Amino acid sequence: MSDLILHHYPNSPFAEKIRLILGYKQLPWKSVFIPMIMPKPDLTALTGGYRKTPVLQIGADIYCDTALICDVLEQLAPMPTLYPGATTGAAQIVAQWADSALFPVAMAYNFQPAGVAQVFASTPAEGVQAFVADRAAMRGGAPRMSSTDAAATYKSYLRRLANMLEGQNFLFGAQPCVADFAAYHPLWFTQERTPALATIFDDTPEINAWMARMHAIGHGSHSPMRGEDAVQVAHTDTPAALQGEVFQDEHGIALGSPVVIAADNFGLEPTEGELVAATHSRYTLRRTGDRSGTVHVHFPRVGFTLKKVSP
Repeated sequence: MSDLILHHYPNSPFAEKIRLILGYKQLPWKSVFIPMIMPKPDLTALTGGYRKTPVLQIGADIYCDTALICDVLEQLAPMPTLYPGATTGAAQIVAQWADSALFPVAMAYNFQPAGVAQVFASTPAEGVQAFVADRAAMRGGAPRMSSTDAAATYKSYLRRLANMLEGQNFLFGAQPCVADFAAYHPLWFTQERTPALATIFDDTPEINAWMARMHAIGHGSHSPMRGEDAVQVAHTDTPAALQGEVFQDEHGIALGSPVVIAADNFGLEPTEGELVAATHSRYTLRRTGDRSGTVHVHFPRVGFTLKKVSP
């Protein structure tokens, strides 16, 4: 198998989710640091437009969105599992809630003035302004929740998680699952990147103990890699053969059609390519670029839109 290459940056909460899963599954990986804001020339050479963090690369296969990356890592290393038997559906629902509801609330809380001062302590004012503008563009102009409202909601969410942890070490039992990794990463940012605001955990000791257990998992074995080298890996490799079911038609769009895929609510940059698979859980586009060569770019169905390119 080709190396697992993670395109990420240290402060990315969603990247922390995947770094920790790689450690949990004891999968060695290559670490490619990408910029926090656009432009991201090496990353978008591989994805064709998608710019959210992280992205997992395996040879000439590019996997977007952490929900899909979790599935890919589970297939590569089924044990220890992310999906605990009879509670798999519930764990996935909690994970989706954490990514789509808990995360934005936590980050609205984290980016109040005391948090911003810690995250950007060594960043010049123009760098902070560029970050704010970049994230506003990713939200498509949608307003961010106020830090006051976010604090109240965050506390409610923490109490719910604490309730799930009563009498057990992790959210669904004795071992961590996909729900734990998804719920942990926005709280990690509060604790590790904006510690001045971590007093919000004081009323939920179950959360503090659980976070210590999650932190102890670590990131496993990894080594640095340059972005241009990762692009060259894609160029010299070929995408893996598509396995099993490749087409479940929900749009009336035939395989082989030119299409555009984009996230449905945040980070709306589109990726255009040839639709070569549309399974029950993912889309795959074939793209060819001067730098990347021919690659397959994979997206989950949930959270993304598929449209045919108009002639």
